[in-house]
Amino acid sequence: MRALIVVESHFGNTRKVAEAVAEGLAGVIAVVEDVVDAAAPTPVIDLLVVGGPTHVHGMSREVTRQEAHPADPDGLAVHQGVREWLAALPAVDGLPAAAFDTRVDKARLISGAASHGIGRALRARGYRLVAPPESFQVSGTEGPLLDGELARARAFGALLAERLSASSSLAR
Repeated sequence: MRALIVVESHFGNTRKVAEAVAEGLAGVIAVVEDVVDAAAPTPVIDLLVVGGPTHVHGMSREVTRQEAHPADPDGLAVHQGVREWLAALPAVDGLPAAAFDTRVDKARLISGAASHGIGRALRARGYRLVAPPESFQVSGTEGPLLDGELARARAFGALLAERLSASSSLAR
């Protein structure tokens, strides 16, 4: 089985979570790609995982990415985020998927959670979420990740592998 993990990361924390999710996907060949480099998934993948940082209660926008990168306001990372990548994603019929985000360690009501918007966008394009959207906590805008979050990310990857394996067994 193969998984593609597409990630938007500005300070490296969301990328670390994506890599830990890939580690947790034991028995699955997982490739982590930055959103600015990622092409649309090919038919050879069995699972699409999309993750990004939470900016102003949801997925980043060009203006919030400019605020995160004031020294490079015209950089590619400013213009291409998960929101834009998902908008260009072709429709599928039930391909398994999952969503995650990183967000400041506050109640979701206060911080929001990009993973829920990512999940909605995936479902709108015909993907089937195999797990509820997940959030991983950082201590502040630039991080670092809180203690234990990478272990939680590996556990999330293991859960996705388990659900993927169960769904492929049922399809046989």
